[in-house]
Amino acid sequence: MLDTTWYKISNGARAVRRWVVPYINSRIHNDDFRPILAYLYTDWKCNIDCHYCFQYNNALPGMSLETAKSSIDWLKSIGCRVLAIMGGEPLIRKDFILDVVRYGSQNGFFVYLPTNGYPMDRQFVDEVGKAGVAAINLAVDCIAPKKGLPKALMTIEPQFRYLVERQKEYGYILFFNINICKTNIKDAKMLTEIAHQNRIATDYHLNEAPQNFVDVNHFAHRSFDLAVGPEQFDEVDALLDWLIEKQKEGWPMVNSIKHLQTFKKRMRGIPLEWDCRAGHNGCLIRPDGTLSPCFDLIGFSNDWGRIWEPKFDESALRETKKRCIPHCSSTCFHTMGDYYNPRMVSQWVRKHVLVG
Repeated sequence: MLDTTWYKISNGARAVRRWVVPYINSRIHNDDFRPILAYLYTDWKCNIDCHYCFQYNNALPGMSLETAKSSIDWLKSIGCRVLAIMGGEPLIRKDFILDVVRYGSQNGFFVYLPTNGYPMDRQFVDEVGKAGVAAINLAVDCIAPKKGLPKALMTIEPQFRYLVERQKEYGYILFFNINICKTNIKDAKMLTEIAHQNRIATDYHLNEAPQNFVDVNHFAHRSFDLAVGPEQFDEVDALLDWLIEKQKEGWPMVNSIKHLQTFKKRMRGIPLEWDCRAGHNGCLIRPDGTLSPCFDLIGFSNDWGRIWEPKFDESALRETKKRCIPHCSSTCFHTMGDYYNPRMVSQWVRKHVLVG
């Protein structure tokens, strides 16, 4: 009981320092580029092939440690304190990631590590825990592997159990990242129940095709046969209603209820309008140090600058978002947009106090 209490207190204090204080400062400096959250793409390469994923390219080199450290120094200088390491699969280079996590943690960052779990072992879990990782996002889409969906819990069961076992000792937050596709709807519900049984959180995405103005010539699965279609609408509606009810009961979920509700419109092709903060309160750093506002624009040809020299021109962002916002339901930026509505802040605080 003492361990659980200390775990909640320490994570609460870390949330205030790394999320709340930068958020308040971003409201004070409302017209400035003040990222609350930055994504560091350390590698394009991946060890598996999810048929919906166009954000990896095994032909491209990864980030140097010099660029990673310089990125962290730059983000720190502009008030950011949350760093999400991304790929590809970040653990393609485990020793490199340990260096990045350690440097970020030592510089006061909430370092968030997503992984498909395949490259993990007990030694790495212990080392990254000691390095100060704040959150581990375990990407799983199904219980057993399916065609085009290799991120299955059964294939990484030992890694998952050890991550749960060591969570309180090292103080990190563990959660599942689930991409809702047409073939894993039942799995998404079962994974949510497993997460709840193990007292960890969940995070949901709606499977989406790349924007038609983004260069994805390396993408091998253009048929995109995992997208939710009309035959699955009723089943996905039922899943979303169930998720919303469970969140109201206190099951910890990253997505806001409002965001889960928008999935119903998005999968039916109904254009959405929402407050996207990409390029203003969030950004993405490519392996070469160049910048992008967000994931879907990672292959967009516009020059957004590089670390220490950002070029997030407000008019260029506004014109770009006219094209992409109606066709996007980004979990990360939609959630950020929700909580930039002052009326939602109290809900965010209440939600996180409730789930500890």
